[in-house]
Amino acid sequence: MKKILLSGVKPTGRPHIGNYFGAMKQFVDLLNSGNYDCYFFLADYHALNFIQNREEMARNILDLTIDYMAIGLDPNKATLFKQSDVSAHTELSCIFDTLVTMPYLQRAHAYKDAQAKNVEINVGTFNYPVLMAADILLYNTDVVPVGQDQKQHVEYARDIAQKFNNVFGETFKLPEPLILEHVATVPGTDGQKMSKSYNNTIPLFATRDEIIKAVMGIVTDSGSDVPANVYAIHKLFRPESDLKTLYGANKGKYKALKEALIEDIDAFVKPLRERRAEIAKGENTVNKVLQRGGSNACLIASTKLIEIKQKIGVL
Repeated sequence: MKKILLSGVKPTGRPHIGNYFGAMKQFVDLLNSGNYDCYFFLADYHALNFIQNREEMARNILDLTIDYMAIGLDPNKATLFKQSDVSAHTELSCIFDTLVTMPYLQRAHAYKDAQAKNVEINVGTFNYPVLMAADILLYNTDVVPVGQDQKQHVEYARDIAQKFNNVFGETFKLPEPLILEHVATVPGTDGQKMSKSYNNTIPLFATRDEIIKAVMGIVTDSGSDVPANVYAIHKLFRPESDLKTLYGANKGKYKALKEALIEDIDAFVKPLRERRAEIAKGENTVNKVLQRGGSNACLIASTKLIEIKQKIGVL
């Protein structure tokens, strides 16, 4: 039997090439490997901690669904759904709340980061590891693909599952993190990690003009023959054996090298951009994908929730 793979993505903004090479491409590769039954959900309740505007949330949900379909996440091969369409997520989170202590949640990275920034912390941010554990455990998940820095998410789910099993009897599998090895940390146009918060991104579905503007704005070191930031992005789109020849023939010619990068990015992005535009014409079809995925996910999650309710004695 195939292993069950699950991953959630917050609809908090448009993806950039760092998101693609850092995670999105791997999701498609794992789906197409044929080794997993895949569940991908839009974590809209998690996103509610950041976005509290109806129009923005609705647009982001639709856009992210289109984005994932455009890169090859086939809804006929995977279950693609909204977290909010499966009420079992929040109901199981409520059950888990009775087992999890506050000191335990205070160890979470998101909570510590918020504390370090001295911002007011809402209950959703404090409690997000519990809801995330419910997200994962409802589907008898075997593996959760994460980067090394996100491993704690799966560890929380394992701990909560084990605590429930100890109290109420064997109920949950203990999921394993599927660490995405050899995944590029994509640098932004300023040399830092590419991130919307740094305003240093190249949009994944960028127009040619947007690509030109972003690439021409890449920070370069005038004292070097090879612009390191340009090269670091370029190697995502062309083999380094080719780049050695190109950069060797254009030492110190930053404009020429940036123009070559523009052509390579545009050649990669153009078919994705065109496919996305075609999918976006059929919003009703996209919504039906989410509805069908939500129905499929509800069947699995509600069956599991009945088992859980029987274990705790409320059913």
